[in-house]
Amino acid sequence: MSIKVRIPTPLQSITKNKSEVEIEKAQDIRELIEKLEEEYPGIKERLLDENGNLRRFINFFVNEEDIRFLDGINTTLKDGDEVSIIPAIAGGSLLNVQRSMENGSIFRNLKFIIML
Repeated sequence: MSIKVRIPTPLQSITKNKSEVEIEKAQDIRELIEKLEEEYPGIKERLLDENGNLRRFINFFVNEEDIRFLDGINTTLKDGDEVSIIPAIAGGSLLNVQRSMENGSIFRNLKFIIML
């Protein structure tokens, strides 16, 4: 078995346009990022800052649970887990959001959307 990783559109240029990749084994999110970097050089710097911490505008979910409420970058992984990498969305006007919703572009790679 392996761990399935969902890749957001802005990072798919690094993963050879793949929206999902599989990693054979990783003990935690930190190791998963290292293994992603081995397979797709350049992805790590987009996910981690210069101190090795997750960038503030990148969210990780393991089996639909936000790792900020688990054990962060040390969240344990097991075979069969599904990890989603979700970039934070901010800014814009309500009109632009409405247009994005109408044409479906806002939903293309987001599994979790919070409506306020």
